[in-house]
Amino acid sequence: MDFLALLLAILQVYLALCEETFFDTTVRLAENMTLECVYPLMGNLTQAEWLKTMGEEKESMAVFNPKFGLAIKKPYENRVHFLNSTMTGNDMSLSFTNASEADVGTYTCLLHAFPLGSWTKTVQVVQSDSFEIELRNHDHRILSPGSVTLTYELQMNQSAQEVMWEKIQPHQIDLLMHCNLSGGKSYSKYRKQIVTNCTQGIRSSFIIIPNATYSDSGLYRCQFVASTGENETFLMSLTITDGKTDSQNTIAVAVGTVLFLFVVIIVIIIVTFCNRRRRRLKNIPDKSSSGAQSKVANNYRRPISANQPVDDASEDIYVNYPTFARRPKPRY
Repeated sequence: MDFLALLLAILQVYLALCEETFFDTTVRLAENMTLECVYPLMGNLTQAEWLKTMGEEKESMAVFNPKFGLAIKKPYENRVHFLNSTMTGNDMSLSFTNASEADVGTYTCLLHAFPLGSWTKTVQVVQSDSFEIELRNHDHRILSPGSVTLTYELQMNQSAQEVMWEKIQPHQIDLLMHCNLSGGKSYSKYRKQIVTNCTQGIRSSFIIIPNATYSDSGLYRCQFVASTGENETFLMSLTITDGKTDSQNTIAVAVGTVLFLFVVIIVIIIVTFCNRRRRRLKNIPDKSSSGAQSKVANNYRRPISANQPVDDASEDIYVNYPTFARRPKPRY
């Protein structure tokens, strides 16, 4: 019996070592960074806890309970905080401040929900440059908000053994779906419930993103892995138009057009009024100038010509001379 128990224990250890470990999200180390953890299932969260893997053990960093409040361990005080201080929205993302090389490693987000039980997500923090990829041959799709389907058909002749879909951002890479075709099992801890086809022998893979919005825009990568180890990668750039933004832009353009037409009409009215006023002023004679001209005409004396005859009978000549006072005669 002891030998059988030992054999079972060794078998469990072997299976655990052989089991693949997936990083649901890979984050680039930054001074201020956020480890995302959003519960995608239906249920009421009762407690959230973040742990860091230290060798073979996991160290508790922060715990949040709606009844008992928040507890952050000393090494992480004033350095980490929950972005959502309540359980509303099922978002238990953890934000770092003044992160350093010591924060590189593997983190686990452990959520307890009723009635579905516990749920975990693994996040890896690495020292790396931007995760941006130089795009050469890729598809670009522009879609409206709603359910979005991304599809890729395998080109190589070998049969695929694994299929993996990822979303790539400059600061992080999210695993959307991992499908083991040989076993027909799919794995996903993405914040949205991704729908996919995971059956043995498929040559085309698709994922359905429900209720896709503008935040789901970005670069997506699909990778097929064959049993021989060969892989094939497909990149797709997705843009989800924001209906609200479009309507706001339409309203803004309409309002701007109306205002422009209003200004044009006002300018036309002002110019027309000014032109009419100028014409009226030109048609009205200048009284001051006409009066001055009449005065000049009245004061102007025509010179007497030397050849003009003088008629003594018809014209009287008056001479003004001063009157002198008479002196009294002296008496002798």
